[in-house]
Amino acid sequence: MIYLDHNATTPIHPEVKKVLTEAMDTFGNPSSMHSCGRVARTQIENARREIADFLNATPDEILFTGSGSEAANTVLSILDCSPKQCIRKEGGRNQLITTTIEHPCILETAKCLKERGVDVIFLPVDQQGRVNLANLELALSNQTALVSVMMANNEIGTVQDIKAMAKLAHAKGALFHTDAVQSFGKMPIDVRDLDVDFLTISAHKIYGPKGIGAVYVRKGTPFCPFIRGGHQEKGRRAGTEDTLGIIGFGKAVEMRKLEMHEEHDRLEKLANMLREGLIAKVPDIHFNGHPTETIVSTVNVSFEGCEGESILLYLDLEGIAVSTGSACASGSLDPSHVLLATGLPVEYAHGSVRFSLGRGTTEAEIREVLEIVPPIIARIRSMSTAYEKRS
Repeated sequence: MIYLDHNATTPIHPEVKKVLTEAMDTFGNPSSMHSCGRVARTQIENARREIADFLNATPDEILFTGSGSEAANTVLSILDCSPKQCIRKEGGRNQLITTTIEHPCILETAKCLKERGVDVIFLPVDQQGRVNLANLELALSNQTALVSVMMANNEIGTVQDIKAMAKLAHAKGALFHTDAVQSFGKMPIDVRDLDVDFLTISAHKIYGPKGIGAVYVRKGTPFCPFIRGGHQEKGRRAGTEDTLGIIGFGKAVEMRKLEMHEEHDRLEKLANMLREGLIAKVPDIHFNGHPTETIVSTVNVSFEGCEGESILLYLDLEGIAVSTGSACASGSLDPSHVLLATGLPVEYAHGSVRFSLGRGTTEAEIREVLEIVPPIIARIRSMSTAYEKRS
């Protein structure tokens, strides 16, 4: 199998697998005061420090959750909390600003908040998936409670100017959140430099286990628990901590510190090799996303006259795993909301495939992909009346 779907999830890092196996004997409840509980608590706090250090945060600013999606929902819940804690009721603010290309965990929650009376603004993006800062500045008002913009898009890889956006939000007295699930571990992130109030991340995108995420909550920032019923995580997230998942998360971050920079340069070369090869061998294609402000390992390409699902299935038969967009939207035949938001025509959006490279991707694999893809596209186009008409 040639696995080129790392934006959906990543294989467990060998070093993470090793510590997970060892950690299976760490069974104590981390809230218990006896020695078994203290061992588990120590392991959790070690992981918390590892993650905090990677973000230039303090350990007490890191809150563990069950996923990146839960982490994002936790942040947005501050707009719909109890009267004593709700930022919208306390400060007289009733507005959320986000974008049209967010992950479904943000978009669907925003729609839900809108139904509950929150004023929600969805900012447009340009053809490369970037938010115009002037549009954000115009949208901000004294009613804005929270701005939520993803750092790097999961489908096209485009990276936003989060630091500038946070500055604009704070100038209007609003809080700022960024979904950093796709950028965490792929590019340097310093929460102090970015000056964000919330930042959400997930372990399984960086070769860690599934089912564990985290939220950075700047010290002193208004906060509302999303899951209630216990004192865990200093009262911010009820439920016995996932000791095993947290230990794996911490180890995955430790390995990112060692491997991220070298891997970035290697994957950038491989991604360029893939783009150049596709350009040379396949006519009528279009690359989606920003050419430079991007996660280098993401290559999203539209093949005119093809269905993305057909390409995916043909490639799967050849032992190549890719995606037609976000894994959270799989099963839907609708074109990508991200690509449509960039103004890409529906027929191009339907024919789009995302190749996302990772630490195990090799030059030999990219060469093999470049041999397999062109005849597949030619075969699909030979059966496509839409492509025949264009030709």
